[in-house]
Amino acid sequence: MRRELYTEDHEEYRRTVREFLAREVVPHYRRWEEERRMDRGVLAAARRQGIAGLEVPEEYGGAGVKDYRYRMVVCEEVARVHATTFTVTLGLQDDLVLNYLLDLTTEEQKRRWLPGFAGGDVIGALAMTEPGTGSDLQGMRTSARRDGDSWVLNGQKTFISSGITADLVIVAARTDPEAGSRGYSLFVVEDGMPGFTRGRQLDKLGLHGQDTAELFFEDVRVPQANLLGAEGQGLRYLMSHLARERLGIIAQSMTGARAVYELTRDYCFQREAFGRRIGDFQATRFALAEMETELDIAQAYTDRCVLAHNAGELTPVDAAKGKWWISELQKRVVDQCLQLHGGYGYMLEYPVARAFADTRIQTIYGGTTEIMKEIIGRDLAARS
Repeated sequence: MRRELYTEDHEEYRRTVREFLAREVVPHYRRWEEERRMDRGVLAAARRQGIAGLEVPEEYGGAGVKDYRYRMVVCEEVARVHATTFTVTLGLQDDLVLNYLLDLTTEEQKRRWLPGFAGGDVIGALAMTEPGTGSDLQGMRTSARRDGDSWVLNGQKTFISSGITADLVIVAARTDPEAGSRGYSLFVVEDGMPGFTRGRQLDKLGLHGQDTAELFFEDVRVPQANLLGAEGQGLRYLMSHLARERLGIIAQSMTGARAVYELTRDYCFQREAFGRRIGDFQATRFALAEMETELDIAQAYTDRCVLAHNAGELTPVDAAKGKWWISELQKRVVDQCLQLHGGYGYMLEYPVARAFADTRIQTIYGGTTEIMKEIIGRDLAARS
C-alpha cells in the first residue's frame, strides 16, 4: 500500500543520507565491527552533514528541525546498508541524550553542552541500569549527597551504551532515601571528573561496533551546575522520556526487519534448489507472504506513531505497544529469514547472520517485552 508519510523534502534528504552512508559508513563498517568500536569522527561528520542532531536549535549550532520523519529516513537508509550499530548509536544520541539535554537544561547548560553536541565534539551516554536492578529503576543504589555547592556521587552502572567513548554521562542517582519516588535526581558527569572511572568494555552477542561499558563513581564531586532539571524529579523525568526512547526502538525494529526481509525475498528468487528457485516452493512463498503482511501492518502503526510524536500526542502506552510488538516481530522475521538462507545464513559475511545477533537485544533494552505488557495492562486496569 502507498505510504503517505513523506514529502518531497524528506525524499531529497534521503539522497543526502545515502551519499553520506556510501562515503562515511559502508567502507568502514566491517572494520568497526571487528575492532569493536566505531571511528569517533563518523558521528561528528554525521552531525555536520545533518544526518544526526537535527533538533539542536540554530542558536547552538544545529538546524532546529523537530520533524521525526527525518529520523525515520535515516533509520531506513542505514537499515538498507545493514549498518545496525550505526543506527543504534545515532538513536542513543538523538532519541535519548539529546532529548534530555533539550528538555531539562538551563540556558547556561545549553550554552555549555549543545554547541559541542551539534558540532560532533560531544558524545553522550545515559546511565540508569545497575547490576541487579535492570528495569527496576526504584531499586537503584547509586546515591548522591549534597555537600555545599556540590553533590558527592557514589555507585556503579552497567550495560551503558557508548560508556567508553562518552564525554558526558547523564547519571540517575538516589538523593533522598526517605522521599520515595521523589527521591531521585539526574546529574551530568563529565569526562575527567575525579572519581569517575570506566570499567571494561563488555563483550556482547551483537552490535559489536558500539562500545558498552561498566561505569564507576567513587566520591565524584558534581557541581550544582550539573544537576539536570529539578532535584527529586529524576524518576519522573526518566518515565516521561521513555516514549521517545521506545519510538526510536520502534523505528529501528521496523526498518531493520524490513531490510532483512527484502534481502531474503530477493535471495529466494535467485537461489535454486532441486532445479527450481526456492521462492517457487509453496512453503517458501507462504513464509514470505506472512512476513510481508505482518510488516505492512506494522509499518502502518509505526508511521502513525511518528505522526503522533510530531503532534505531541504519542503516549507512553502507545509507544509500549509498538515497542514490544514490532521488536518481537523483528526477532521472528530475522529468524525466519536466516532459515530461508540455509547454511549461508549462518555465515557472518551475510548480513542476515549479523542481523540475527544484532536483533536479539531489541526486545530487552528500552524496557523488556514483559515490562511493556505490564505498562499496557496497568493502563487497562486503570481505565476499567
